[in-house]
Amino acid sequence: MKPYAPLGILYICSHLREQGFDVDVFDTTFSSRETLFDHLRREKPSVLGIYANLMTRGNVIEIMRVAREAGWRTIVGGPEPGAYAQEYLESGAEFVVFGEGESTMQELLTAFRSEGSLCGEEWKSKVPGVAYLDEEGRFCQNPPRAQIPDLDAQPWPARQAIDLHRYVETWRTHHRQGSVNFITARGCPYKCRWCSHQVYGQTHRRRNPIKVVDEVEWLLQEYTPDMVWVSDDVFTINYDWLRRYAAEMRLRNLHIPFECISRADRLNEEMLDLLAELGCFRIWIGSESGSQRLLDSMDRGVKVEQVQRAIAMSRERNIQSGMFLMWGYEGEEMEDIEATVRHVSTSKPDIFFTTVSYPIKGTPYYKQIENKLVQLKPWNESSDREIMIAGRHSRAYYAHADRLLRDEVELARLRDAGNVDTLLLSKLAASIQDSRNGLAATSAELEA
Repeated sequence: MKPYAPLGILYICSHLREQGFDVDVFDTTFSSRETLFDHLRREKPSVLGIYANLMTRGNVIEIMRVAREAGWRTIVGGPEPGAYAQEYLESGAEFVVFGEGESTMQELLTAFRSEGSLCGEEWKSKVPGVAYLDEEGRFCQNPPRAQIPDLDAQPWPARQAIDLHRYVETWRTHHRQGSVNFITARGCPYKCRWCSHQVYGQTHRRRNPIKVVDEVEWLLQEYTPDMVWVSDDVFTINYDWLRRYAAEMRLRNLHIPFECISRADRLNEEMLDLLAELGCFRIWIGSESGSQRLLDSMDRGVKVEQVQRAIAMSRERNIQSGMFLMWGYEGEEMEDIEATVRHVSTSKPDIFFTTVSYPIKGTPYYKQIENKLVQLKPWNESSDREIMIAGRHSRAYYAHADRLLRDEVELARLRDAGNVDTLLLSKLAASIQDSRNGLAATSAELEA
């Protein structure tokens, strides 16, 4: 179990508290759905804000049902509801919030307080960044709300609203190191076709590095973690920012091991030296594929060689590398799978994860293949991962690709280490051949 505090909810909480609203957070991480249901039925009904993503859809819909039955007004936001606003509204939400939630929630709660003096439901049409159903049940979506221009004017997330010490101790119990998370920026300006930008759009807003160090210093004093997770989409976008951040950490003699996400084209010798100095022990790099043709079709904006170089430079500084990979993207052929196998075998990241691509509604990738999508279950009982793409290879095919990748990478590592265990090498070679045979045998098995 690797739990981290829900920073988005906690940012909204601290903002609303600063504006004079009485806000509590029910953190379900260490609780149960039934405990939440009992709470909703027992407490005096008020306003319930719920965070939703593509993996929590079914739970969120059930929570909304129980809340509405108990008399609560329900508002839902997060990375998924913007793409399925009408579905969430028809499933019981009173409002769906698009984009950042702080100012929109403030305006909604202010309106709720004085709703009796407002004229009918006309006020709803004047709240930017929301969708709702009108009195006749018609879907209405208002214009987007402007994003928060100055992140430094926002209070830190309300970590005291949850039991963050329990998070740290859970990490220590299961992973021997307590960990906390924080963000230094919001948004990602890149245009990967499969990536959702529902909350922040294709923007990037950074906090003042001095103020981030203030927060880091407080976190270290308050929770004494052994490591931290920098939750930015891309930590090393702004070189000058990282220089200033490192200088302030150095000035205060602060040092904490951490891991983060970056891009190969935003890593160079200087930036990796700074990351190493700061205590970075692992950097996650979205590689996705070893096929340049596929990377270009994804609009990734990186070269295979850049990824390999970034991993090599990280290794030279004793920084572990993690790699994310994707099978089954539109247009992928066997030669692309082979290119990915060669790429990972050459790069030798410390960790790599694979997934079979899944289109997220609202992304260019989704629009590209929308006419091929086959829903396996009703919308309210499924997620965007539980679909099939007509004409794509079967899950069995990608399972063979996974096994081939793992074995080829392990074989490359053994050879580099000079391992001469002929029995082990023979077993790996046999397993690799089995995987290739499996790919060939299942190549004609297609979804839907």
